[in-house]
Amino acid sequence: MSQATGTAVPLVDLSRLEAEILEEAQEVFARISCSGAFTFGQELEAFESEFAEYCGAGHCVGVADGTEALRLALLAMGAGPGSEVITVPHTFVATVEAIAETGANPVLVDIDPETRCMDPARLAEAISPRTAAIVPVHLYGRPAAMAEILAAAGDIPVLEDAAQAHGAELDGQRAGSIGAAAGFSFYPTKNLGAMGDGGAVVTEDAELAAALRSLRHHGADPEDANVHVRRGSTARLDNLQAALLRLKLPYLDSWNDSRRAAANRYREALADLPVGLPPGDPEGGRHVYHLFALEVDDRDRLLAELRAAGVGAAAHYPTPVHLQPAWRELGYAPGSLPHAERAASRCLTLPIFPQITDSEIDRVVEVLGGLLD
Repeated sequence: MSQATGTAVPLVDLSRLEAEILEEAQEVFARISCSGAFTFGQELEAFESEFAEYCGAGHCVGVADGTEALRLALLAMGAGPGSEVITVPHTFVATVEAIAETGANPVLVDIDPETRCMDPARLAEAISPRTAAIVPVHLYGRPAAMAEILAAAGDIPVLEDAAQAHGAELDGQRAGSIGAAAGFSFYPTKNLGAMGDGGAVVTEDAELAAALRSLRHHGADPEDANVHVRRGSTARLDNLQAALLRLKLPYLDSWNDSRRAAANRYREALADLPVGLPPGDPEGGRHVYHLFALEVDDRDRLLAELRAAGVGAAAHYPTPVHLQPAWRELGYAPGSLPHAERAASRCLTLPIFPQITDSEIDRVVEVLGGLLD
């Protein structure tokens, strides 16, 4: 099918979002430029305070990106050579990269096929005396089964991978305030995105937060930057990105509401088509639809034909981590994590972003319906 003129629908259109705040963003650029405070500064401190309050946690530590958020949090929790960290294979590869970069061994457990998040029963089977931490992924904006995961974990710290779940809720708590800590990404396409890379760790634990502040700045002593009390690195969130995130944070809930409205329109329009709709809100919780990922037969054909028709579809994620060439050394054979492998082969992401229009959603559904007939 060839693309029809004037009917292209992007997977995401950041220019529309940034246009909403362009004048305010220009003021932020001017203010930071004149201040000369480009790394640490008042904007970073203010954003950390505001985002911690938004998540319902005591502390937020801004870092360079989402991968660093997970890596540094795991280091602060004691992960390292000789230990294991448990996560899932159906995630962006950064989750496993962050574990491996601490020196710990990633241990993968299968997903629950209904939620596409960590299966608590499989988790319980994977815990060993070497388990230093557990990293459930709030995939596509839907919280994992945290009550069951925490129960299985016992005293083992649980680090939420909340890179796709800004504002998601479970039993009255926002993502970031449920586990021992949470890692967030502010990559531009996230529900709360910077104009570049950025990340943060949110936690209630003051000692963990203090260790993170040291780790992100060369292991420096908080009282004397010339004294290095641990081996750290350069992993700070810069002051400019923090200022831009402060600007966007008050819009986050309304942008999430727009994502949810778009998801509901998709659900209604797709209800009679032979597709597997994404899981909805968890009981007592709130899905924020970072992505709207269906499950379909013949995914690769549909993906190619949607793109040819001007629909910016995608696959998140078409190869589970354990089958990626770089991670075969983990030792998981094809078929060993069947639910993750099935989801990876069937997931088809449709366009969703706060400014998507009803007519664009209807166009996506029209094209997809025609391909499924």
